[in-house]
Amino acid sequence: MSKGKGKGKVAKKKPASERKQYHYKLVLSDTCAVCKTPCARGMRYLDRMRQPGAVGKGVPCVLTRTYG
Repeated sequence: MSKGKGKGKVAKKKPASERKQYHYKLVLSDTCAVCKTPCARGMRYLDRMRQPGAVGKGVPCVLTRTYG
């Protein structure tokens, strides 16, 4: 006799509203300038902010990632 495959337990996916999401702090160019582990995104932002008349609202820092 051959054994048939039984129905396994199917894990239901959580709705998007219940999943954990990453949260990043926004940092300004002065923080990127003194960062010990510079990232490409931060260095691009720092270069843009060095231009005369540049206005920036910050850049999400990968090093400050937390779960929310």
